[in-house]
Amino acid sequence: MPESPEELYARTKDALRMPPVEEWEQWPFEGALRPRELRPPEERERPRFGEGGVDCGRCAAPDSEYIWTNETWRLWPFTPPNGLPLVVLLEPRQHYAEPGDLPDELAADLGVMLARIEREIRALGNIGRVHVCRWGDGGEHLHWWFMARPARIPQLIGSFAAIWDDILPPVPEEVRQADLARLAAALG
Repeated sequence: MPESPEELYARTKDALRMPPVEEWEQWPFEGALRPRELRPPEERERPRFGEGGVDCGRCAAPDSEYIWTNETWRLWPFTPPNGLPLVVLLEPRQHYAEPGDLPDELAADLGVMLARIEREIRALGNIGRVHVCRWGDGGEHLHWWFMARPARIPQLIGSFAAIWDDILPPVPEEVRQADLARLAAALG
């Protein structure tokens, strides 16, 4: 059984370390850094937006907010745009909280959709990789991020691509809209 939050906190609170990030080419910052103090565990998990499907903004969003939809899935552009070439999110129409909540048939279709969207984003050109990510700590409505990393810029590789997305200036809106339209057309 994994450590309890209290056990993890007691073991680590005075033993935080700084990884050798200054040696990493993809680290986006310069200068001295230190880890922030680890706070003790809270009594319970914080509620997420749309918890239990109640007041879920994604469930209430009309199809017009999406660049592509079908009877099961919807794809929306992250707004406002940031610095990576393209960031879009895939979500099921129905409200599910976790990947393990998906019925098997929908989970199987998800695999097809992840591959299809990743492939079409790469086909836009000048994309080195498409990071397919799952973070679910803000909104409960299940979603997957597709973060397109530009080709041939090695500093932007790996998990720091998400941080670089916030650092780089936004993609010009006309370029972004053209790429979103091409992606939507490719998905049919």
